[in-house]
Amino acid sequence: MKRIFSLILLMFLCSQVMLQAQNTLNNNFGSSASGLSMGQRDRNGNPIDTTAVIDANTIPIGLYSWKIDSRFGNVTFVPVDTLTHAFQNTNDTGGMTGQYNYLGNLGSPRLSRLFFDRRDASQFFFTDPYDLTVLRPEDIIFTNTLSPFTNLSYYKTFDSRNGEERFKSYFAINANKRFGVGFYIDYLYGRGLYASQSTAFFNGGLFASYRGDKYNMHFIFNNDNLKIAENGGIADDRYITNPLDMAEGKKEYKSYDIPTNLNKVWNHNTSYHVFMTQRYNLGFHKEKTDSVTKDSVRIIQEFVPVTSFIHTLQVDLNGRKYISYDDEQNQKYFEHNYLGNDSIDKTRRSSIKNTIGISLHEGFNKWAKAGLTAFMSYEYRNFTLTDTTDVPKERRLGHYKESVLSIGGELSKRQGKLLHYNILGELAIAGEDAGQFNIEGNGDLNIPLFGDTIRLEANAFIKNQNPVFYFRHFHSKHYWWNNDDLSKIMRTRLEGKLSFDKWGTTLRAGVENIKNYTYLANTSVPVKDNEGKILSFKNNAAVEQYTGNIQVLSAVLQQKLKFGILHLDGEVAYQKSSKQDILPLPELSMYGNLYIKTGLAKKVLQLELGADVRYFTKYYAPDYSPAIGQFYNQNPEDKIEIGSYPIVNVYANLHLKRTRFFVMMYHINQGSGSSRYFLAPHYPINPRTIKFGLSWNFFD
Repeated sequence: MKRIFSLILLMFLCSQVMLQAQNTLNNNFGSSASGLSMGQRDRNGNPIDTTAVIDANTIPIGLYSWKIDSRFGNVTFVPVDTLTHAFQNTNDTGGMTGQYNYLGNLGSPRLSRLFFDRRDASQFFFTDPYDLTVLRPEDIIFTNTLSPFTNLSYYKTFDSRNGEERFKSYFAINANKRFGVGFYIDYLYGRGLYASQSTAFFNGGLFASYRGDKYNMHFIFNNDNLKIAENGGIADDRYITNPLDMAEGKKEYKSYDIPTNLNKVWNHNTSYHVFMTQRYNLGFHKEKTDSVTKDSVRIIQEFVPVTSFIHTLQVDLNGRKYISYDDEQNQKYFEHNYLGNDSIDKTRRSSIKNTIGISLHEGFNKWAKAGLTAFMSYEYRNFTLTDTTDVPKERRLGHYKESVLSIGGELSKRQGKLLHYNILGELAIAGEDAGQFNIEGNGDLNIPLFGDTIRLEANAFIKNQNPVFYFRHFHSKHYWWNNDDLSKIMRTRLEGKLSFDKWGTTLRAGVENIKNYTYLANTSVPVKDNEGKILSFKNNAAVEQYTGNIQVLSAVLQQKLKFGILHLDGEVAYQKSSKQDILPLPELSMYGNLYIKTGLAKKVLQLELGADVRYFTKYYAPDYSPAIGQFYNQNPEDKIEIGSYPIVNVYANLHLKRTRFFVMMYHINQGSGSSRYFLAPHYPINPRTIKFGLSWNFFD
């Protein structure tokens, strides 16, 4: 708690300093809603959320938010985070609809069961499983606000011995209507309800934006610090499935008393990121009428951009440290020990990427029906790996340097209400990834019908990708590979989406073909007795590549129903993998949320009271490798199925003015049915517990 109070104090002091700056410059900003003249807008350009000022003595309240793409800095407006619905799930490592497999603890590594929702692996894939807290440039939210905007959120899982806590803060302020700055802090501490499973994260960042007629800029600096204790899963699943058998019928085990496979093992990831995208626009001014009152108009000068010169810089510094002491327990778990008595292995990665482009804008005259952009990128990458210790007390490090030069272009239509599309192509012409290419496109058609809008969306891509560096090279205490002969991965996907907003219906379906699918697998050799009977398995991992074709079929239906104050939200996902032994997926994943939604105290207090359930069918889900911090395929000779177990939560979700809070009984059905509550092999989820969350928005 001391750390949390320190964070709150730090944020308060920073906000006061920035508030003084805002007050000094407030005359430039103005005391009317004109500072938000662009307004928050949806995908069709319609205003979403802006509140005008009542009078000069009232704190001006009004804001809009957006995200950018990490290549050109193109803006996509997003809703301000004031929504109350499903607030109780915003801190769930399993995702808003329980679509992720994870290790049970808050912030632990996770992997989406919905294959089409998985992101491509990054060059530093150790932090990819932590996307609950690790943000990429395209995840950062920028805000334009009439007055300083602050959000504080606090989450707590109660337990008599071990609990979970998370504190998040977000602060944004504008010096004037074009220039804004802010910061975010995300502190997470999960002590772990099972032994040797704690998580301690401290992530944060600064951001700034300037959006003028001729010059636009977005800047991000953020840092990730992730410390994870690894326990290798519980020693025997029967501590969960048949606890009385493990105690000779005398008692049930508490979760933190269950023995685990590992202790004294940690992963520590640190990252520093600098991102800046800017563009300079050339164009002209034209006159435009603007309504002042119902009976009067004025003529204003509007800038029309014609050509933009774009530059994007991205700098990444990543480090990973794996600590594993050679006690008897660890020696039984791992098949290899390549570093002798050394307890630590390290890897580092640095990257600098520059992208320059020139863009011809859409809509500057009646013939310009689409925008056109040409670009070139150059990336330099440097990797350091642990090498063997041939000479006592001398550690040699393997260094790998790579560079990639790429060219590409984009054709896009973003204006208007009926049709939008974007087609992008990129080809690596020199360097480590030479021959790699990517062609992708997406579009949407919006058809007004019977007072509703039917939205048809489509996206498709063809990618020929070089496996990321750590698939090609990795040296560590327990795993070691050099795969210079890996082929490029060819992926082809076609996906469509149909949405009826008024009916609350969304249907998404697609198919993908993958050639040379590259993955991690447990390749350990079983320990056998003289008669060939398997005694035990140790842990090893290697990169495998399937040279054939794998097809994945996916369909997801989301439906929202309402009967007065009674609501039912549901999601059903069907998937089929043609090679379940290589790319395992559950055939069905389901989520349901039944709740009442009503107003209390003259509708000042909004209440959601209900229960939700998560469920997926049995399958040989990927196991988790603590020595590399990744999910990998189970050993084919030692596979177990997980799934076919519902996880039920009951909750009360309340909203009072600018404050949201919830109380939840998590996993209320513990002990019912088969009690096989695993979301990864040998990693049970947390037992029944109470969770609480609070989020507060304020302007001052």
